[in-house]
Amino acid sequence: MHLNVIEHPLVEHKLTVLRDKKTPSSTFRSLVDELVMLLTYEATRNVAVEPVEIETPVAPTTGVMLSEPRPLVVPILRAGLGMLDGMTQMMPTAEVGFLGMRRDENTLEIETYANRLPADLSGREVYVLDPMLATGHTLVATIEYLIEHNAKRIVCLCILATPEGIEEIDKKIGDRADVTVVTAAMDEGLNEKSYIVPGLGDAGDRLYGVVD
Repeated sequence: MHLNVIEHPLVEHKLTVLRDKKTPSSTFRSLVDELVMLLTYEATRNVAVEPVEIETPVAPTTGVMLSEPRPLVVPILRAGLGMLDGMTQMMPTAEVGFLGMRRDENTLEIETYANRLPADLSGREVYVLDPMLATGHTLVATIEYLIEHNAKRIVCLCILATPEGIEEIDKKIGDRADVTVVTAAMDEGLNEKSYIVPGLGDAGDRLYGVVD
């Protein structure tokens, strides 16, 4: 497993506004789009491309385009949906699949309640969208599924991550697959309720306007 924590003034600025509990949902959603676009730029640095011949208004030239099969973007419902627009703005030709997963707040176990992914992922580069890498259980379950279905390469985009979550992925996945986690920040860790500290609250609630 590889870890890439993006260090950039614009990323830090946008993340600071996201963390502020006074930031309204409309602003929060816009900033998530912008932040995901910045994360996507780094996350796709090694995306597969192939040469193509084109003609500019001046002369023929050789460029590159995304290779087939096209990358697959997988937002984890529901909070991952809030990251989808930013990702597809950067990769509009990517295909999109969905996984619905939720954590039982008592047992912390992960349950899958929706699955709209191809049965065979052979040769596919998969980009998983999940804003909060807390315990790591959700991402581990997702990565395990993708490995079982022969994904070629898996890149997880997270707005925040924790040492506990990274350790869980490293322990459960290790070097069994080509997995990279790209995040805007590594936070201090988890509190007794497994919430990220300092975090930004519940990303799903803040994206969709349900805030205590």
